[in-house]
Amino acid sequence: MNSTATELAERLLKGETRALARAISLVERDDPQMLELLSTLQPHTGHAYLVGITGPPGAGKSTLVDGLVEGLRRRDKTVGVLAVDPNSPFTGGAVLGDRVRMQRHSLDAGVFMRSMGARGHLGGLAGASRHAARVLDAFGRDFVVLETVGVGQSELEVSSVCDTTIVVLNPKQGDEIQAIKAGILEIADIFVVNKAELPGADSAVRQLQQTYPDDMQEGDWLPPIIKAVATRGEGIDAVIDAIEAHRQHVIRSGQLEQKRRRQLREEVLDLVAERARRRAAKALGPASEMGGRLASAPLKEIDPFELALELSGAQPTI
Repeated sequence: MNSTATELAERLLKGETRALARAISLVERDDPQMLELLSTLQPHTGHAYLVGITGPPGAGKSTLVDGLVEGLRRRDKTVGVLAVDPNSPFTGGAVLGDRVRMQRHSLDAGVFMRSMGARGHLGGLAGASRHAARVLDAFGRDFVVLETVGVGQSELEVSSVCDTTIVVLNPKQGDEIQAIKAGILEIADIFVVNKAELPGADSAVRQLQQTYPDDMQEGDWLPPIIKAVATRGEGIDAVIDAIEAHRQHVIRSGQLEQKRRRQLREEVLDLVAERARRRAAKALGPASEMGGRLASAPLKEIDPFELALELSGAQPTI
């Protein structure tokens, strides 16, 4: 298929699922047509509500996402799911086996699911996830759910992309809560204690309650703590109700617009940084003068700070 980005966008906006899949593929591989595609789709965004699911490994995030998809469909909401997986640092292959249970939604036209490799992106989200979420938004999804890799405190980036962030824990992690308080717990809009049929669920809830800040003001959002057994569908409706309550809160308070403007600012900075990195990598290629210095000069004579300043054209600060 050799359609232009504009033609692809037109087909996507008409509701063609194959066009949606191809558009996300363009985004994933950072195709040269991606910028034209996203620019064409931008005026058609702003409808979808983005929900991030994060938390330590073993918390049951994928099972919870599966339950949320089913619950949202019962409420007649369309859903897009981006499940970000770790990669092999050598092959780039993503570990996608944990998504098999979600395939029961594959025949539902109201659900679109895509696994994406993190490709070494340290925030737990694939570098392309933000753009893929925008594509799903333009396609008309009511909700876009981003499930992150699950690598602990490096998951903080999810809160800078999503409108509502859910941190999932299980009772076995109750003793770890204070230790990870400075990380993912501070980004939570909603806490879910999954696998709540296990011993220690009430203790985990109490531990989470102790993480509430002491300086909360009237009108601040107090993250609810919801016990769930995602494998049995228990607590799923309560989580969806909490998502809706938080959505209404951030809309009424004006926080949603403010946050989305901050997200756009961060996206601009990320795009500039990424393009600068690519230009620098090209300038350090083996055929370049700098690349030659890196390859052959004595290591003690290579000053990385000097090279960086030379690449950026910046003047050293005094």
